[in-house]
Amino acid sequence: MWVVYRTSGEEQEKAIEDTPEMLKVMEEDGLGRDNKFFGGGNIGIVDIAFGQIAQWLGVIEEVVGVKMLEAHKFPRLHAWIKNFKEAPVIKENLPDSDEMLVSFKRRREKSLPPSSQD
Repeated sequence: MWVVYRTSGEEQEKAIEDTPEMLKVMEEDGLGRDNKFFGGGNIGIVDIAFGQIAQWLGVIEEVVGVKMLEAHKFPRLHAWIKNFKEAPVIKENLPDSDEMLVSFKRRREKSLPPSSQD
């Protein structure tokens, strides 16, 4: 997902094509069928490690204008994000999405050549 954010053109298109495969592996092999979190019923280290997806992926999608995590394609992963973000310890510590959006847009504008910016 970071390659989608940091690039443009063909490199970004390739990353956009590759992202659903990564999300599919996370959903099928990581979450399994009945798990609320990656480790089962409670938040564990894997949930913390993948926690950036819960908050950052939506911001990146908005900045680059591409939807990669669609609920109908990844229902368990989408449910995990909802469960993860609703956990009190996580909810109390997530950065503000609006502030992140402003910051990520600014950083992307500075990092890409002017002709590459969307």
